[in-house]
Amino acid sequence: MTRKLDGIELEILWSNLIGIVSEQAKALQRIAFSPIVREAGDLASALFDARGRMVAQANTGTPGHINSLAAAGGHLHRMFNGTLAPGDVLITNDPWLSAGHFFDITLFTPVFRDTRLIGYLGSTIHHTDISGYGIGAGARDVHEEGLWIPPLKFFDAGRPNETLHAMIRRNVRTPDHVFGDLAAQVSSGRAGGDRLIAMCERYGLDDIEQLSEEIIRRSEEATREAIRKLRAGTFHGESSFDVPGGEIVTLKSAVTIDTDRGEIVIDFAGSSPASRTGINVVMNYTHAYSTFAIRSCLNPDLPNNHGSLAPIIVKAPLGSIVNCEYPSPVNARHVVGMYTPMPILKALYHVMPERVVAEGSGAVWTIQIQGKRADGTPFTSSMFNYSGGMGARLTKPGPGATCYPTGVAAVPVEILEAAMPIVFERKELRPGSGGTGRSPGGDGQSIQFRMRTDAPWVLNAVPSRLGDGPEGLDGGGAGAGGHFTVNGKSISTAGKITLAPDDVVLLETPGGAGYGAPSA
Repeated sequence: MTRKLDGIELEILWSNLIGIVSEQAKALQRIAFSPIVREAGDLASALFDARGRMVAQANTGTPGHINSLAAAGGHLHRMFNGTLAPGDVLITNDPWLSAGHFFDITLFTPVFRDTRLIGYLGSTIHHTDISGYGIGAGARDVHEEGLWIPPLKFFDAGRPNETLHAMIRRNVRTPDHVFGDLAAQVSSGRAGGDRLIAMCERYGLDDIEQLSEEIIRRSEEATREAIRKLRAGTFHGESSFDVPGGEIVTLKSAVTIDTDRGEIVIDFAGSSPASRTGINVVMNYTHAYSTFAIRSCLNPDLPNNHGSLAPIIVKAPLGSIVNCEYPSPVNARHVVGMYTPMPILKALYHVMPERVVAEGSGAVWTIQIQGKRADGTPFTSSMFNYSGGMGARLTKPGPGATCYPTGVAAVPVEILEAAMPIVFERKELRPGSGGTGRSPGGDGQSIQFRMRTDAPWVLNAVPSRLGDGPEGLDGGGAGAGGHFTVNGKSISTAGKITLAPDDVVLLETPGGAGYGAPSA
């Protein structure tokens, strides 16, 4: 295609691309085995051009997955470029190349028109199990945390890579669920590829290169123009919070706005060093949530793609908790990674106070359970999670029990009770846990459950902010800290705990912080 695209044609083609990736994501949710994907939307789907640049993302998914998928797509394209054939499907869960821990598996499907590569469809989802330690933070290094899948061909010219399939199947606890979810990723990627080819045929396009170039160029120019309208300078923010085991993590951000270049640089120098527990974050994941924080304040209506991400540069000292080195454990990287927007938003408060939110509860509290049913058969639950309150905005209160910044939903208790022998006795808001303020913070929630089993069972819980709650902004009050108790006794651990059949677990997630001093 060499004709010039006018605005109307570009809008039509752009709508088609969004439709393709959104349909891909919805298909993935409909046929996935894992409740965390099917019910909570813990996934990402995106379209890439033939150069491995993310062009369009689905209208559902989490920032950590979406923007990490953008990085993973670039890596896979560079590694396999020139070696691909129709029917190939690429795979990896390498934490440092993709989404930061083994549970998130990325599949990348090349799209060919005849024998010519015209793009890729990519997806990343959280899988039920990946062997090893499980979802918690207790492993001593990354090799204890599960099966490491290097960049490989999952399908080779349409044929399954039988050796790799056998290796994965033999090394996970729930092979049928894992392969069910992998099949969902393969199917949705191929369906997206078929839709892309159909779009090209319908509109007389040989490929999407001119289209992708125009979309990416416009996205980058619009982002740089939005940055040039801000006040130039370097602005600072800092957040401290406790993590599983009681360790205190400090994140410091220096946000430099360069209006001449139309560029924003985020530097995490001075942040805590890497932890001995599995809360460490790889640079891909830090970059994902940092760019999300900037873009959500800057111009959230712009497409999220290679172009709009290019003017935002993220730096962190190698060996810090937000740029950890191999072989640091990373399984619970969300605990710190989901908090990276908070110091950035505090820095942006000095530039655009009307667009930022006060500190929220941060990371979702993740839970995984292992045990035996009444008939003696073992089970391992998929991860499920609960959020605290969101921080307030300048003119609006923070929503209660809202997952910010991840956006992932909670799996309904009815689904969990149907999938494993668990009984939920309480699930309700924590009134008054949100911070006071001109705009109050959102409330956390209380969740109480027990297991229907005659045998001991293992709980892998990853709570955070069990000490001080989120800090208020502009005179707003702090949110309440969280509580994690078993039979009324407070627990703070980075590891698994073995519980008795009649033990009762209570999770009380933190409240969000308030914005502005309360009115007299």
